[in-house]
Amino acid sequence: MLAAIDIGNTHIVWGVFEGSTLAAHWRLATNPRTTSDEYGILCTTLLERTPHGPQPIDGTIISSVVPALTGTVVSMVKTYFGCSPLVVDADCDTGLTLKYANPREIGSDRLVNAAAAYHKFRRDLIIVDFGTATTFCAVTQAGEYLGGAIAPGLGISAEALFTRAAKLSKVELVRPPTVIGTDTASSIQSGLLFGYAGLVDTMVRRMEQEMGRTSFVVATGGLASIIAPETDTIHTIEPFLTLEGLELLYRRSQGRCPSL
Repeated sequence: MLAAIDIGNTHIVWGVFEGSTLAAHWRLATNPRTTSDEYGILCTTLLERTPHGPQPIDGTIISSVVPALTGTVVSMVKTYFGCSPLVVDADCDTGLTLKYANPREIGSDRLVNAAAAYHKFRRDLIIVDFGTATTFCAVTQAGEYLGGAIAPGLGISAEALFTRAAKLSKVELVRPPTVIGTDTASSIQSGLLFGYAGLVDTMVRRMEQEMGRTSFVVATGGLASIIAPETDTIHTIEPFLTLEGLELLYRRSQGRCPSL
């Protein structure tokens, strides 16, 4: 089995693949103070509860945007999974041509998402990842990674609002019944949810103008299911795009994947 691990700023999302099928997946809290042994015990316990029971991990691939945790998770994999992981960076074979001025500045999660989306759809793409940050990546039909944009995520914006505005309390991030809020809670929900939907639509349209053509827009990330339905530009939600991309890149590294 292959273990694919995506270390994000808020969560570590990881799963195991049987062949190219995602057999099980989990979401853990990102905490740089957690030790490799603590993550190891937690991960092996979760593996024991998979539908098919525990099976040996014979390969691991990691994407990380948290440098302070990368070494911890690499150590955990070596100790508890018994293999040396592949860590994604700009030197990995993604099958894409990177047009970024400095490819090493591209977050590994963005590279993985772009490779996965291009492999799946083979067309002009804009990938929107709703995580701690909201990221936009533009990929051409020819497989060129053009670049993109990074905005504060919905969760960060909400926390900033609640922290800096003394009279505003935290609210659940759900769709309010109307855009015009009739109380403080629904007013906050409207501003956050519909405001972010507007941000997404504006960014996508401006990116399409610069690309000179319309694109197929793919959403992923923990908040995609909340925001995407309120937009006019997102065509599909791919909740496991990053894990699928990690599995794809691992197969490419092993020479077991056809050219994109």
